[in-house]
Amino acid sequence: MPIKILMPALSPTMTEGNLAKWHKSEGDSVEAGDVIAEIETDKATMEVEAVDEGIIGKIIIPAGTESVAVNEMIAVLLEEGENDNDIEPFLNGASSAPSAPTKTAAPKAEAKPSAPTPAAPVKDGNRVFATPLARRIAGQKNIDLSNVKGSGPNGRIVKADVENGVTQSAPAPAQQAQAQPTGDQKLNEYGMLYTEIPNNNIKKITASRLQESKQTVPHFYLTVECQIDELMRARKVINEQANGEYKLSVNDFIVKACANALQAYPDANVSWTDDAVRQYVHSDISVAVSTPNGLITPIVKAAETKGLRAISEEVKDLAGRAREGKLKPEEFMGGTFSVSNLGMFGIKEFGAIINPPQACILAVGAGEQKPYVANGEVKIGTFMSCTLSVDHRAVDGAVGAEYLKVLKGYIENPTSMLV
Repeated sequence: MPIKILMPALSPTMTEGNLAKWHKSEGDSVEAGDVIAEIETDKATMEVEAVDEGIIGKIIIPAGTESVAVNEMIAVLLEEGENDNDIEPFLNGASSAPSAPTKTAAPKAEAKPSAPTPAAPVKDGNRVFATPLARRIAGQKNIDLSNVKGSGPNGRIVKADVENGVTQSAPAPAQQAQAQPTGDQKLNEYGMLYTEIPNNNIKKITASRLQESKQTVPHFYLTVECQIDELMRARKVINEQANGEYKLSVNDFIVKACANALQAYPDANVSWTDDAVRQYVHSDISVAVSTPNGLITPIVKAAETKGLRAISEEVKDLAGRAREGKLKPEEFMGGTFSVSNLGMFGIKEFGAIINPPQACILAVGAGEQKPYVANGEVKIGTFMSCTLSVDHRAVDGAVGAEYLKVLKGYIENPTSMLV
């Protein structure tokens, strides 16, 4: 009986595709593995192969046809001993014969998203369904077809099954049982196990704002290296003199430096609106804090008016209450400038996403010792990378560069922040 060749599914989620090209014409002989057509999806163009031998009796779907549904009949394959006279009766009776043999063209081996699992041999009483060629080869090799698994439609045994010796006692790797979900696990369309972690409101709001920022705010990035040996020495001296009453972090110095630099160069202390650029009086510094519920940015308000100890204590208090979910809205909504520091995680350099409606965010990397040249001598210093993400509508390249120049001066000369 003729065999239907069906539109293949090139991925687990594919529902339709375009039949771009036929590599075989009506009357051409094909063998298993021959490329017979090209199929286009929204992601790729892939060659598909025949999975059985025979003759292309009739092409149902012509080349160039778009939106062909998966499993729609695209051609008819004639087996040995069949001819064109068998096609019309087959097509006329196909709709009333659901058990008629079918073949789904296979994606070319190197592009196949998943290997089909050969079905068990189809039997009708003592009869095993196999192609005439498969029966002939089995007879020559003294192979019992009842022990062979067929990879053809409805478990039909084809030439490749007999030649490769695919038997029930030796299943191919693709036939191994798929892992089954346990407990809260689920299985996706690619056969991958996963568990779901529901998104809370903070994560949903953060995701929405960051997506909006990246899509609607024209970001550009400026990076500067700051030598922090003097900052580290000043921090050590101050912490030793504190006698345990408080302990400054490198980030406390950075928050103070950002605030002072915004006052020294106020063109960067701005935000964009369609009607005007708003220039702010105070340096309200938002500090990115990771919490169990997601990222939040509590604000050190008027940071330029506060000393390093006050900033340190305020950041610790805000971060602690942020992790407990006890911040008031006014303590994390607003701000004029953000600082995101991943240096403590060993991150050398990164670019942060702007926190709307602000126009700038500073991404701070880890300090790293490396050689440098000063007055003709090679020395070892500790350098920290700072990358400024900028809203180009409110702050242009020259303004961003000037701001980083001023900021670098404060970081490399920390004593200037103490007066």
